[in-house]
This record gives sequence, structure tokens and C-alpha cells, in this order.
Amino acid sequence: MTASADAPFRVVFVCSGNICRSPMADVVFRRIAQTSGLGSRVASSSAGTGDWHVGERADHRTLAALDRLGYDGAAHRARQFQYVDFERNDLVVALDRSHERVLRGWARDEDDADKIALLQSFLPDAETLDVPDPYYAGPPMFDEVLGMIERASLALFRQLEPAIRSAG
Repeated sequence: MTASADAPFRVVFVCSGNICRSPMADVVFRRIAQTSGLGSRVASSSAGTGDWHVGERADHRTLAALDRLGYDGAAHRARQFQYVDFERNDLVVALDRSHERVLRGWARDEDDADKIALLQSFLPDAETLDVPDPYYAGPPMFDEVLGMIERASLALFRQLEPAIRSAG
């Protein structure tokens, strides 16, 4: 863990195209950190395994789901995960097992691989390790996925919080 007063703990959330799940996780995680008073000690971002949507805003249904719960995802622009993301981040959080497999394939060494985790793995009672992709579904699925992401992001933050607090 590298969080300190000078260097925040850095986490990147990764899904397929970086327009649905990972932007949700980034926005939610950032809000949790801010609300806890640790916003300056945590830096989060998001990326996709694919390059299909690079430069685009989050999906309009993602933005609507976030807005319904008081989150603001308007500043998001999609980007693809790069090898340098392993170096820049302390934790690389995959939204489902397909992303985890891709990331493990891209890991250059054991240090990179050790940074990879599944978001749902932080929930002790998770029914699945995969956050489903809502892209081909309607708005209710985006709301359901956002709820899953909120619960898992809070569990992740609670696990990290003691170390982040003590590092400052």
C-alpha cells in the first residue's frame, strides 16, 4: 500500500468498453472516499479492456442511473487500460471474470498480477463474482448494476480504509 499524505492510494476500475460498469464504480468509489473524509488520500479512475469507445462519454443509461442516485458522471471519458496503469495504480479492480482474465494476461510480472482483484470479491456474501454487463439491457438493469457496484465498492473501501487512514 502506497497511500500517504503525498501519494494517495490509487485504484482503477476496469470493464469492457469503459462506458457502463467501470465509470459507475469510479464515481461511486470516489464519493465514498469523499464522504469518509479521505478523498484527498484516494485517487480512482476507470478504463476498458477494449478500445471501442475511447473518448466517448459514459452510456446515457449509465449517466441516468448515476443521476437518479445523485452521482455525477458527466466528466467521464472512456479510455483503454494501458500497461502503465499497472505502475500508476495500487489496485486494479475488474468488474467481471472476463476482465480479470484479460488483465492477468496483460500483467507483465507477479507484481502486476498481485494488484488485480474482482470487485464482487470484496463482498463476503456475493452471489456472483461478476457484475453483469447492462449494455444490452434496459434502464432497470443499469439501476440494478449500480446497486451491486455501490455495495461492493463500500465493502472494498471498508477493507482499505484502516490502512489509508493510518498512512496519513
